[in-house]
Amino acid sequence: MSEIEAKGATYRDAGVDLDAADGVVGRLARLAAAAGRPEVLAGVGGFGGCFSLEGGGYRRPVLVAGADGVGTKLKVAFLTGRHDTVGIDCVAMCANDVAVMGAEPLFFLDYLAVGRLDPAVVEAVVSGVAEGCRRAGCALLGGETAELPGFYASGEYDLAGFCVGAAERERLLDGSAVRAGDAVVGVASSGLHSNGYSLARRVLLDAAGWTVDRHVPELGCTLGEALLEPTRIYARPLLELLATFNPGGAHEGDGAPAPPPIRTAAHITGGGLVGNLPRVLPGGLGARLERAWPEPPIFELIRRLGRIEPAEMARVFNLGLGLVLVVAPDAADAVCRHLGALGERAWIVGEVVTVDPGAAGGRVTIT
Repeated sequence: MSEIEAKGATYRDAGVDLDAADGVVGRLARLAAAAGRPEVLAGVGGFGGCFSLEGGGYRRPVLVAGADGVGTKLKVAFLTGRHDTVGIDCVAMCANDVAVMGAEPLFFLDYLAVGRLDPAVVEAVVSGVAEGCRRAGCALLGGETAELPGFYASGEYDLAGFCVGAAERERLLDGSAVRAGDAVVGVASSGLHSNGYSLARRVLLDAAGWTVDRHVPELGCTLGEALLEPTRIYARPLLELLATFNPGGAHEGDGAPAPPPIRTAAHITGGGLVGNLPRVLPGGLGARLERAWPEPPIFELIRRLGRIEPAEMARVFNLGLGLVLVVAPDAADAVCRHLGALGERAWIVGEVVTVDPGAAGGRVTIT
């Protein structure tokens, strides 16, 4: 007689521990409560989270949503055994996308899928999510932790999520205000953020044979610490910047609409500078960038060890700029100073130019 026939099959036998799942819910609820907002009516524990828009001060609100995951950066977390930072990345990848549309991130929900539920790892991951929500100013409204035995390798998991924000319709940044001659302002990244890790791991870990605990002098830390540096979250400084420079919204003045000082914004993620900036530029316009900003040393390390061509680097990595703004030429210096006062490093890195829509190649050049 088999063991199942002798005592009956259980979910635990199949690899799912319901008792462990029940025990972790209370811990996650406490983490979510520490990353809340007063508009939250119901959060972790129910079938859905509830968030009220009453009293938000919106006259013509538009909801803006973004979804993303952490990607193969998670492999570095598995190698180091450190799981409390990737949640910040998950929030950043979504909240930054919402913010560059001119919207305030309101709430975030995560999806964590594991092969075997380890309460300590789950709590560490979600603590990072909660920290990311605090940095973005949004509520951790809820999420889902799924135990999927046999689906993931031992000790591995996947993490994704989505963010919902809101903006006044007239304050949305859609790129329509961009003009030839506008200045391009770049805002510093904290490193690789959460993109290009398949190439970075191939160069540094596979080809070079380095380990995550190797101390790298030019990085000033171990390789694992540099690779796990969380994605910078730009939502709060960007919204404050818009409130200062675009207080009337996207168009103001009598007669013909006057374009606002801050024309548009781009979050530099997968595809790098050359792939993301064109997404917010109208047809017939491109950008010419000059390397007027300091790159974090991790990029030169990858470039040198992998013998990677500059063009390939530019279409994979952010190269030190995680956020790019297109602004009126006469406002560029003031925008950089204001960002500096908000704790961000920013530089004028180029200008918008007219391009031939039918020309081959990208619309962003870097010299």
